[in-house]
Amino acid sequence: MTAGAPHDVNLGELEVRLVERAEEARHQALMQAHHYLGALPKIGETLWYVAIYRGAWVALLTFSAAAWKCGVRDQWIGWDGRRQYARLKLIANNSRFLILPDWHRSNLGSKTLSLCQKRLPADWRQRFGHPLVLLETFVDPQRFHGTVYRAANWLYLGQSLGYRRVRGGYSGTPRAPKQVFVTALQADARVILAQPVLPPSYHIGAPTMRLQAEHMRSLPEWFADIPDPRQAQGRRHRLAVVLAIAAGATLCGMRGYQAMAGWAKSLGPKARARFGCRRKDGAYVVPSESIIRDVLIRVDPEALDRALHQWNARHGDVDQTLAIDGKTMRNAIDGEGRQTHVMGVVGHTSKTCYTQKKSAPWR
Repeated sequence: MTAGAPHDVNLGELEVRLVERAEEARHQALMQAHHYLGALPKIGETLWYVAIYRGAWVALLTFSAAAWKCGVRDQWIGWDGRRQYARLKLIANNSRFLILPDWHRSNLGSKTLSLCQKRLPADWRQRFGHPLVLLETFVDPQRFHGTVYRAANWLYLGQSLGYRRVRGGYSGTPRAPKQVFVTALQADARVILAQPVLPPSYHIGAPTMRLQAEHMRSLPEWFADIPDPRQAQGRRHRLAVVLAIAAGATLCGMRGYQAMAGWAKSLGPKARARFGCRRKDGAYVVPSESIIRDVLIRVDPEALDRALHQWNARHGDVDQTLAIDGKTMRNAIDGEGRQTHVMGVVGHTSKTCYTQKKSAPWR
């Protein structure tokens, strides 16, 4: 046992703080010398922590970007691929955890993790400008049993498939699978990550805009002349209203039918009235996900394209540059079995969707 490493440690005196700039070289040297994976460069969103006991460094931790893909984690959260890549920044990975030699004491590891978890959300928001809701880590079962994480009440989800992240994606062949542990930084972490519409406080640089009252009232007018492909019997919402809400949701950053429907449900009474929603039992009712999907799959794409052009000719003249993007619509199959694709044009300045073109390419 080296000098300065007492046999008994009063965990109440343990402190955790960020590594200062002047200490970074020391942090990396210790990590390189004593961690079996070596030091990890500070790339992107990364924070380094040190645990200190009576002035002595006793443990080092690194938190960095979450894994792109992890089957057991993604299944546990319950999100789809579209939401996954848009919300990965709400998760951080405890990519390094090193208890320095001569400082392996009972409960010191779990206490260090607990202290880190308490201050990490505030540090992360201050440094990178957005919140964290979940932490993850991967443990090599050939070397460790995840005892520290279990003691700190992290949840074991199962094992990864063993693929490792490489330039341009993932390795073609699996290596040794890792144990996957997670811990929620707030009780509703899974709900936040998986829900169709992300609360505004959790948005991270998504191209969105706020619809003005004028936009809500005028949008249905531009779709009023589009033929309704649905049978007259059973129509509960006017076609113009459904298309206006779908367009409004898209302008506000929603992607996919479920997200559009969730955005519609979040509208208040005044917004619903401006869109021209029908009233039922004294309240305004918005179209459901199935209705939005049915309308967007069956509506005449050329008529929709003309209406969007006309709307944007009035409201979208502030952009000097445009972004073009395309996507395949899941479960949107035409009568000949061809899958529907949508091409959209969005203004860089206004974040306005200038036009969308729907097509079913040759198989």
